[in-house]
Amino acid sequence: MSDDQTEKGVAFEKMSLDDHAATPMSDNANGSLKAETIRLANLIDTHSSHDGTYAARIPGLYVNRYSRIEAADYVHTIYSPAVGIAAQGKKIITVGKDVYEYGGSRIFIAPVALPVAMKTILASPAEPFLGVGLYLDPQRIAALVSKVYPQGLPTIRNRRAGYVMDADLALINAMARLVDCLSSPGDDHLIAPLITDEIFIRLLRSPIGVYVAETVFAESNVQRVVKAMDWLQNNFSQPFKIADLAEMVHLSESSFREHFKSVTAMSPLQYRNVLRLQEARRLMLSNQMDATTACRIVGYASDSQFSREYSRFFGSPPNRDIARWRQERRNLN
Repeated sequence: MSDDQTEKGVAFEKMSLDDHAATPMSDNANGSLKAETIRLANLIDTHSSHDGTYAARIPGLYVNRYSRIEAADYVHTIYSPAVGIAAQGKKIITVGKDVYEYGGSRIFIAPVALPVAMKTILASPAEPFLGVGLYLDPQRIAALVSKVYPQGLPTIRNRRAGYVMDADLALINAMARLVDCLSSPGDDHLIAPLITDEIFIRLLRSPIGVYVAETVFAESNVQRVVKAMDWLQNNFSQPFKIADLAEMVHLSESSFREHFKSVTAMSPLQYRNVLRLQEARRLMLSNQMDATTACRIVGYASDSQFSREYSRFFGSPPNRDIARWRQERRNLN
């Protein structure tokens, strides 16, 4: 990650201390929350035998475990719509210029798919980072929205690309019960779907629930932005005009720019460039591809422009960055 990104992301987004302030808890409530978080961490530990992020056999559920702090770099990836809980350790997630920190049972929610940079900042072999996440299922959420918001959605303000929320005991408990279904044959098929719906309901009833709910409304401004994001994800190597993309989703150009930035924390061009750079790095790392070939495949016509933007985004030129990553992999092996 470049110095420019780091400097602009110094102030962490703390939703629970801002417009989603949590009600102070009693000592008993704090104790219960801590105990339930420890229980969740132990369950994650039981079902994660090695470092990494991998899917559980319950649809939409994944667990992650990391026992060391990366020395310098961030993991760049597309973060699918999900709710994530750090039961032990801490992680930071960068979206555009926004930086979110979550840990200590805080919860991170991404209502739409976003290109992000992630870094574990608190972990050790003795106390690894232990997290769990659940992908947001738009069909199931759509079926629940009318029950949670029978009078329709309230006015939506202060939309952000991602949200960090203080832990809720009931939500932590529900997630622990969902992970525990992995321990009992049959529960993953019979009980897990019921708990999944409970988690979605509790999420919809939370302070950020309206931002999740609006993503499933057809022809909402968020849905229109998501349609544009999908197009960019499938066509990022192709030239495009913002006016054409705005017309495709039935928004004026100015309104499209405004809504796109509020949903993704990036302009459409910045979003497209992040997708290009992430894919170029993947091609060089996974396919042993040289920088010139990778930059052409993802849509760059100029090697020098590609190198400048790559260096600004990842912190070093392509060849040096890839050589360092390969060396780190050899050291781990």
